[in-house]
Amino acid sequence: MTVMAKRLFDVLLSSIGLLLLMPLLGLIALCVKLDSPGPVMFRQERVGRFGQPFRIHKFRTMRHVANVVDAVSGQPSQGLQITVGADRRITRVGHFLRASKLDELPQLLDVWLGDMSLVGPRPEVPRYVAHYPAALREKVLSVRPGITDIASIEYRDESSVLARASDPEQAYIHEVLPHKLALAAQYVDQSSLWLDVRLIARTVLAIVGR
Repeated sequence: MTVMAKRLFDVLLSSIGLLLLMPLLGLIALCVKLDSPGPVMFRQERVGRFGQPFRIHKFRTMRHVANVVDAVSGQPSQGLQITVGADRRITRVGHFLRASKLDELPQLLDVWLGDMSLVGPRPEVPRYVAHYPAALREKVLSVRPGITDIASIEYRDESSVLARASDPEQAYIHEVLPHKLALAAQYVDQSSLWLDVRLIARTVLAIVGR
């Protein structure tokens, strides 16, 4: 599939999705706002195509707290950037949004803007991109990151898996991330419009199946 064809596919479907889902997006935004203090949207820096940073959009699913400043650097502390098990920071509405993946819907805007694609390797934070092996980094970052991909389907219960590890972050970096990167590289090699359609369908079925 050519880059142009994939981009046209993304623009068409994201435009339709944003229009059709506007009432649902408004309802979710209201629920988030009423459930806990803080902004409706969660925005976070991720690494996009060719290593360019962008701000991803999600509905906020955790309690909003002020940035904690690192005592050494004087900069806002990033803390643990993965979710582990029954994280106590997750709000009541947030639990439902995460389980149903509805918190990801605002990323249709990121697709429409051109920062993301409907299907592609999930974008990581810079902290974990730094652990990409050089051999895979260029390939995985050669395409736009996606809302869903093969790894998203296989690791939809990732937080539960990490909860069983003695050191969740190290388990993510050394066990989960390498497998995700291998699947991402496989997607880049096999990318096609038909594969994108199949992965979108598998994602919908996986969510409904829960």
